[in-house]
Amino acid sequence: MNRSSTHNSQNTSQNPPVKVNREVDHPLYDVEKIRSQAESSLQEGAVTENYALDIQQACQFLNEALATEIVCVLRYRHHQIIAKGINYIDIADEFREHAENEERHMLMLAERINQLGGNPDFNPATVLQRAVSDYGSGKDLVSLIREDLVAERVVIDVYRKMIEWFGLADPTTRRILEKILADEEEHANELADLLAATPRSH
Repeated sequence: MNRSSTHNSQNTSQNPPVKVNREVDHPLYDVEKIRSQAESSLQEGAVTENYALDIQQACQFLNEALATEIVCVLRYRHHQIIAKGINYIDIADEFREHAENEERHMLMLAERINQLGGNPDFNPATVLQRAVSDYGSGKDLVSLIREDLVAERVVIDVYRKMIEWFGLADPTTRRILEKILADEEEHANELADLLAATPRSH
């Protein structure tokens, strides 16, 4: 390296940081006000002062969804184990895949509740009370598939309502719910096909 480039490098490293002029009003936000609010509530993590929704209500809705997903995981795993009959291996494998998807949903919801400052409620004593879907009591393949299809159709409507409630005020939670909804719609479609293809026992 020649002396000139070394000299330039030294000058560059010694240049003072550029100060941004924030005196001009911004049409969208006041960055100094936002910075002050952010520094004054660091313990709130991802929840900033302009979070527009009732945070307790948001966490309650998400905990209801969490309880529902826990019940769905348990029901699908139970159905996976007890499935018997014609083509039961393929159907049990479908139950297994759905259970794994529901477990991912469960963790997505729990992590979001935690980000919002809430407590993800995994309490097994109250899960069924808080869930919108049933655990089920079917024995034969048709009953098992039907129980799962009914549960999926119920949660589809519930998630649509939740998506409307979170709306533009909480796009992060809305996108999580939209992803879950898309999976539940796919599950319902697959279960409807299984139900149509599975012989009824007499």
